[in-house]
Amino acid sequence: MNTLITILGPTASGKTRLAAEVAARLNGEIISADSRQVYCGMNLGTGKDYDDYTVNGKKIPYHLIDIADPGEEYNVFCYTRDAENALNNIYQKGKTAILCGGTGLYLEALLAGYKLDRVPHDPELRKSLEKKTQQELVEYLSQLRPVHNTTDTLERERTLRAIEIARFELSEIASARALQPKDALIIGVAYERAELRRRITFRLRQRLEDGMTAEVEDLIKQGIGHEKLDFYGLEYRYLSRYLHDMISYDEMFSQLNTAIHQFAKRQMTWFRRMERKGFQINWLPGELEMEEKVSAIIKLYSAFS
Repeated sequence: MNTLITILGPTASGKTRLAAEVAARLNGEIISADSRQVYCGMNLGTGKDYDDYTVNGKKIPYHLIDIADPGEEYNVFCYTRDAENALNNIYQKGKTAILCGGTGLYLEALLAGYKLDRVPHDPELRKSLEKKTQQELVEYLSQLRPVHNTTDTLERERTLRAIEIARFELSEIASARALQPKDALIIGVAYERAELRRRITFRLRQRLEDGMTAEVEDLIKQGIGHEKLDFYGLEYRYLSRYLHDMISYDEMFSQLNTAIHQFAKRQMTWFRRMERKGFQINWLPGELEMEEKVSAIIKLYSAFS
């Protein structure tokens, strides 16, 4: 049986680079488990560190990045389908598959082998939402799914459908039975809270210096207004507010930095929940040197296999 190496962790934990280093040692390919990186055109804001996939001058193949247009409906059903296809493709080539990401919903669904159906319409839910304004619907959607398509917020029918999907995903994951759980070695990268906060702040500064503001400016020039950008995700939301003179640069940085810290905390909460549901996560201290982490994973993999 093929063993799926899984490397998970909160944002800014260095999991992508670690996965690439492990892939280089084990003749592997990476499958991304990131709900935003599936979308084309959003790079710095979603943390697509393409350079991380190059090790010693060799590019490590990756899957499920830049595979959907921003307006496309993409959910956990689509993800598990595409990830299974990617897994089969990797195994058919006789290579090692490495799942890497921080979207707990996607990770859990794939690792547990949940059987998820296409999302049905929910007449009772729609009836309960009849009297809500479009803005109220959009706010509710943001609570259910902080990151979603901009087009989900433009028309009432699209917003209702997005709410149906978000509620269905969460309820399915909560009640789903594992039908074909993966033979997986799960590695978690964890830092002390203070160090993770430092890394998050440092990476935010670096991405701003690398041109994240210009990336959002380009989107605005393409005709994407604040209302749309507000729902692309944290980075786009706060940078849009800054570029539209709604907040100062310092306010933007402070508010965005805080929001990313809170996001990382939610990610860790999901991972702990996975452990309570029976997933065995082998946690590695993020402070270890890269070579130490890679060696530890290879040792665990050898024993696991």
